[in-house]
Amino acid sequence: MFGRISNTWGLMGDSWRILKQDKELLLFPLLSGICCIIVIASFAIPMFAGDSWMPPQAGEEGESATTGEQVAYYLKLFLFYFCNYLVIIFFNSAVVGCAAMRMNGQNPTLGDGFRICFARMPLIVGWALIAATVGLILRIIEDKNRKIGRLIAGLLGMAWTAVSFLVLPILVIEKKDPITALKESTIMLKRTWGEQLMCNFSFGLIFFLLFLPGIALAALGIFIGISTQNAVVAVACIAVAVIYFIALSLIQSALQVIFQTALYYYAKHQTAPAGFDTATLGGAMYRK
Repeated sequence: MFGRISNTWGLMGDSWRILKQDKELLLFPLLSGICCIIVIASFAIPMFAGDSWMPPQAGEEGESATTGEQVAYYLKLFLFYFCNYLVIIFFNSAVVGCAAMRMNGQNPTLGDGFRICFARMPLIVGWALIAATVGLILRIIEDKNRKIGRLIAGLLGMAWTAVSFLVLPILVIEKKDPITALKESTIMLKRTWGEQLMCNFSFGLIFFLLFLPGIALAALGIFIGISTQNAVVAVACIAVAVIYFIALSLIQSALQVIFQTALYYYAKHQTAPAGFDTATLGGAMYRK
């Protein structure tokens, strides 16, 4: 566990040094978050209003949901997945493009990020369609049997995340179509680290620990508001905690994409890009 945390900290440090040179990259995850909220609201409000936010279930007298109801529900779910993935992939592609420019000794701008994304829009749309399809299949498996289905969907989801980990850098940097990029991602990972890969990094764990001070501050604000009725201090504590959460989330998102780009370069060229340590990247994964 401590070795994994140490390796993650080293990878985060290398990624952070890249981000410090191009702080404007944080705008991309910010825009991504705002757009995702708009997408969620545009789907959630009509579905809740129409009482169609849950998968069709058997009626009161035991009758099964009609095929039409099931198709309509999963079609809406697919459209939601597609729109959500499209937003995330679009803005992550901008971070990949800018990070790749920095690793190649160039000085990227926000305009470069958007230019790269729009130039690869057909590829981005194609990958969003594939990701949405996989997401829908996993959701259907989960809906069929809450216990076993959830376990199977979780295992398949982890496998999908592993084999597709390098797809976005391949798509953005090499301009390969999504299917070819997926094949290349699988080949590069196996060639570099072998079969049955295990991750030796966990950005989520580190950032969970970093989130704890914000949680404590929010809890303090709630406690003060309840115990002393001091609304000003309570609101101030909660507001600072919210700002802290947002800033930390933006940094986490940007660092993970920068690291993803660096890992692609290592798997592609067997050496670390500028700003990263070869040994640390080499230890990012290991054979199970």
